Formats: sequence, C-alpha cells, structure tokens
Amino acid sequence: MSSANTTTSDQDALLRAGIDRSLRHPVMFFLTSGAAWLAVSIVLGILASAKVHSPEFLAGCSWLTYGRVFPAHINALIYGWGFQAAFGVLIWMMARLSRKECTAAGMILAAGHIWNLGVSLGLVGILAGFGTGMPWMEFPAFAWPVLLFSYIAILVWSFIQFRVRPAGHVYISQWYFLAAMIWFPWIYITANTLLHCLPGHPVMANGINAWFKSGVIFLFFTPVALGTAYYLAPKVTGQPVHSYSLARVGFWSLALIAPWAGMQKLLGAPIPYFLPYVGAAATVLLFVPLITAALNILRTSMSSPETLAASPSLRFMIAGITGLVVLVVAGVVLNLPGSTLPLTQFSMSGYGFEILAIYGFFSFVMFGAVYFIVPRVTRREWLSRRLMKIHFLFSVYGILTVALIALFGGLQQGIGQEDWQQPWQSAATRAYPYAVATTIAWCFILFSNIFFFLHLALMWLRLGRRSSHPTLLVAAHDHHSASPHGEEGDIDNAGPGHMPAH
Repeated sequence: MSSANTTTSDQDALLRAGIDRSLRHPVMFFLTSGAAWLAVSIVLGILASAKVHSPEFLAGCSWLTYGRVFPAHINALIYGWGFQAAFGVLIWMMARLSRKECTAAGMILAAGHIWNLGVSLGLVGILAGFGTGMPWMEFPAFAWPVLLFSYIAILVWSFIQFRVRPAGHVYISQWYFLAAMIWFPWIYITANTLLHCLPGHPVMANGINAWFKSGVIFLFFTPVALGTAYYLAPKVTGQPVHSYSLARVGFWSLALIAPWAGMQKLLGAPIPYFLPYVGAAATVLLFVPLITAALNILRTSMSSPETLAASPSLRFMIAGITGLVVLVVAGVVLNLPGSTLPLTQFSMSGYGFEILAIYGFFSFVMFGAVYFIVPRVTRREWLSRRLMKIHFLFSVYGILTVALIALFGGLQQGIGQEDWQQPWQSAATRAYPYAVATTIAWCFILFSNIFFFLHLALMWLRLGRRSSHPTLLVAAHDHHSASPHGEEGDIDNAGPGHMPAH
C-alpha cells in the first residue's frame, strides 16, 4: 500500500511539474508586465493626485493635464495591471485544477503581447487627447476590438482546458473563474457596441457607462479574486473549505444581484425614475454574497494560525478579503439614496470606492497568488523575506490611507457641494487636505511596488534561490510536507473527504 501511495504521489508531482513548466513563460509574462503597468499607473496616480491640490504642477505640458493623466492612471491600473494579473492567475489555476498540461502556451503568449500593445496604444491615445471621456472606457475606439481579440484567445484556451479535464468534481474556484470569463465579454461587448457602434442619447450612454464600471468590479474582478481565495485558503492551510454550501450561496447570489448594480450614479438624471434606485438597492444587497464569501474564506484561513503567521500568500490574501469586507460596508454606506448617495455622487468618494475594490481587495488577493504561483512555475524560491514584508506593509498602509481618506474626504466634499449658500470653492477647500494625504500615500505604494516588480523580474530570470523547504514557512515546517518549490505539500486533490479544498 505504501509503495502504491508513493508511486501515485510521484506521478502527481511529475504532472504538476509538467503543468508548471508548460505555463512558465505566459504566466510570468502576464504577472511581470502587469507589475510594470501597476508601477506606471501609480506614477500617473501621483501626478493626478498632486494636480488636485496643486493645479499649477506641470501645467505647461498638455499631455499631463489632469483630464488626461487621471483617466490614464485608472485605465493603466485596470487594463494594464488588473486584467493581466487575472490572466496569469486564471490560466495557471485552470490548468492545475483541470490537471492537464498547456499545449497552447505560444498562443497565450501572443495574445498577451497583443493585449499589451492595445493598452499601450490606448494610453498614448488618452495622453495625446484622443480619449473618449467615458470613465474606464477612455481608450480611443480603435483599442477595444484589439483587447477583445486578445481576451477571446485566452478565453478559448481556458474553456478547452476545462473541457478536457478528468471527469469529476468541479471546484468552487472553477465556478467563479468560468463565470468571470463569461460575464466580462457580455458587459464589454454590450457597452462598447452601444457606446461606439450604436450611439444613442448621451444620458443613457452615461447609464451604460456606469453599469459597465460596476460590472467590471463585481462581475470580473470580484469572482476572479474570490475564486483565487477559495483556491489559496484550503491549499495553504491544508484544510477543506469551511462550508461548501455557503460557497454555493455566495456564488449564485452574486450572479443574481451584481448585474443590476451601477445605475445609482445617475440619481437625479432624466432617466426612468426606478433605475437609480434599483442600482442602489443591488449595490447594498451585494452585502449578502460578498460577506458570505468573505466569512467562509476567513474561517477556512483561520483554521491554521501557525501557517497564517508564516505564509506570505495567506497574509496578502487575508488582507484582500478584509478589504472586501470594508468594500461591502462602504457600498452600503455610500449608496443610501435618501442620505449619503447625493453627497458622494460627485465627490472623491467614488474614487475611493473604486481603488478599494481594485487595489484594496482584488490586487491584494492577486499578490497572494503571485507569491504562491511564481516559485512553482520558476522552480526557484523568492530571494528576500524583507522585500516581501516591505511590499506588504507599505501596500497596506498606503491603500488604507488612499481609500479611507478618499471615502471620508468625499463625504466632506459632498457636504460642501450640497450647501448652496456657500461658494463652490468651499467644497474644494474641504477636500484639499485629503488630496494631499492621498498623494503622499500613493508615493508609499509606489515605493513598495517598485521592489515588487524587481523581485518578480529577478524570479522570471530564475535568479531565485534553491531550497529544500517550503517558501519562508518557518513556523509551519512541522505542519506541512516539504516541497522544493512551494509553501506546503503541493496536493491538488486531497481525496473524497477534501474535494472542496482543491
């Protein structure tokens, strides 16, 4: 029996090594180029934030006006970093969960180059003054078919990978990944077709744009991050998902509620009266699926306190899920039509909510996945524990400052805007100290992510250290089987009693 188990374990190890080897270049390309775009986005964010409180800063350069730098900052964050991080994590986890090597690495890599070309041309178009003026869709109209073509190539491979998997259990992570891959083309094609190909009334175009922004957050970034967390939490701790029933409830309630959110941003606009209230109600009701998923993942992660204290992947993931809890509470507080929504509708609170979603939640979970995946595909250990701590601490402090100050400062700004007896300048004066603090916080985040990018690039060059024990797991050595390139005993299927745990 022992010999048979050893043989099976060896075969599994060879299979995993083959999968990792087949995806090394596309995964590392997406993660490293995404990290580079993240640094670019943060630099642009610093410039945009500085211009809020110091309009004369770089005022002589037309390419660096606030109206160009700010949308370039957001689009680089979303399409340069967010989507590429998602692609890198998705293709690796889909292959691992499907237990099949990748046979189309060249196609995926080519799609990645096309995506980066589209993002580069789009950002140059925005800075040159050819942006569309539609938030999160500012790329010139020629860019969206390029990005869609690249996305479809990745999507087709992912579905083929899922289709050829061995018959059996479909993990909750795969549910979220497949849903995200299907939902994004729906919202992306719908929004771009209605706004670029079949343009209608500008007011309804605003509504479509607001629905698109909400859809990207809750129908792509959120399911990708939750699917990743549902993979990492049981994988690193060695424990099954706390409640698979809760996981199903969270998934289906997200699928039913999220498509209705977004229109609340048009409260008071000349559109059908019920649409903003439906959007506000849906955003508030998202409390149910997101808190359900967050508590389920946190309960799973807390089942092994020793590992939580030692694992960089788990630490980042827990920070991201905590960011999700804050995001959910902020979504409820900011979208009450009778009280807070009129105050935050045209203030910096919206920016704080978006940054909290993209960086405070999604990006932190992606960072955790990066620290888990990269040693496996490169077969090297991370070079420095100190660099990882710097990345974590400066990112946490920085993003908490950016998000919370923008949320609270937006409320103060909204109070000034609603006071019709005071000049508009008073609203700007209320927001001034919060804008200064945001600029300083972005500088801290830039500092941490420069080291993150350099650390990641060195790993891609396979300059990481060799090791015979799990990555930086000191306190947990006695609790996990040793792996030459991972954080724990690298087992994808733990048997029938642990199927939900991957």
